[in-house]
Amino acid sequence: MDSPIIPEELLVALKESLVGKDAPFSKHLGMELSLEWLPEDDSRLGVTKFECDHNEIYRRRRLGVAPGPVTIALNPILSEDRALFKHTLAHELLHASGLLDHGGLHAEIASKVAPAPRLRDSPVLKRLRKRVLENLPEEQWICGKCGHTWERRRVTRPTRCPKCASRFEA
Repeated sequence: MDSPIIPEELLVALKESLVGKDAPFSKHLGMELSLEWLPEDDSRLGVTKFECDHNEIYRRRRLGVAPGPVTIALNPILSEDRALFKHTLAHELLHASGLLDHGGLHAEIASKVAPAPRLRDSPVLKRLRKRVLENLPEEQWICGKCGHTWERRRVTRPTRCPKCASRFEA
């Protein structure tokens, strides 16, 4: 499989969104940057790797110098879902720009530049959700009040019983 390619419009949109923000490597975004695929059995959708260790990265952030070579590795399943590919790549490019912590600005820019697809629109997210549900111990929920049983379709625990509407008690 060929190496993934950064869509030019994504890089331009990210650079524009980072103007005036605390993203110390944003002016170096796209330089010394390589993309590759993760191994197929990897559980992560993407990862950003700097060649130097975290102490050096924080020193370079403080000094305002280039981060050096950066590699972004993406899971090959993203090749099946263009929207999720762009969202994950935008997320990793934000890390490469120096926004290392997940949070307000990181999430805001990622969702503005490349919004995450909805579960119903993403075959990859549906497959991942199904895999998670298959590995969970409970396959169905039973209400402790009325005894109603229903199939588990969500990862999170329900808050109310769909039959008697009382607070869910396992």
